[in-house]
Amino acid sequence: MTAGSGHDMWVVIPAYNERRALPATLAALGAQTDQAFTVLVVDNASTDGTADVASAYAAAHPGMDLRVIAEPVKGTGAAADTGMRHAIAAGARLLLRTDADCLPDPGWTAAARAALGSGGLHLATGVLRPRTDEVRLKAWERWLLPAVIGFCAFFGRLRPGNRSAGYLGPYLMCPGCNIAITAELYERCGGFPRTAIEDEHEDRALINRVRTVTAAYGRTRGMLVRGSVRRLRAYGLLGTLAWYLDHRNKPAEVDIR
Repeated sequence: MTAGSGHDMWVVIPAYNERRALPATLAALGAQTDQAFTVLVVDNASTDGTADVASAYAAAHPGMDLRVIAEPVKGTGAAADTGMRHAIAAGARLLLRTDADCLPDPGWTAAARAALGSGGLHLATGVLRPRTDEVRLKAWERWLLPAVIGFCAFFGRLRPGNRSAGYLGPYLMCPGCNIAITAELYERCGGFPRTAIEDEHEDRALINRVRTVTAAYGRTRGMLVRGSVRRLRAYGLLGTLAWYLDHRNKPAEVDIR
């Protein structure tokens, strides 16, 4: 463990051009009931001063163990993997990931610690719901994001690439913004692929790598994260479904801000 830390849990946040959204995510982490963790923001070649915003937040909130590193190769998978391996090298045993436009509920870190501890899981995911603070949601939008996730989870179980005799358990949809995994399993399965989001869903690749080495993974309702609806609004319903199903929608602008 690095000097001055002592935390066995780290929360990794890959961030690309998220100077406006990041403070709300950090504030949500500051409101966790379990505060025994280190936050690691991985600035992924941002051009808008994201790293400066994170550093300023750390200076203004000395009670939060918040650190910032850089990953110059742009790619969600690359940034997430860099952060996870940095945390492991610093002594982390429990690794959590959320995104820089998401709001983990106050019990998120506590639920993750329990799931990876007494819960007996080596990888855990949870529930994803839409944020209500970004824009005024219409009634149908409140159920649309969960419906899209449910449909994609169902499709994922049928997708040929997720079905193989070599897998030790069933397919489980794990949104990248709501994942907890032990450091031991992360290293054993190979972790996130170092890819761009345009090329591969790194969260799908991670769970399939996990399924080749263990069946000790699952979902816990206590891990609740509220995600941005900006991609849903930019792509539309059909475009969003096509994107999450298999990248069948190839939008000209992937990084919606």
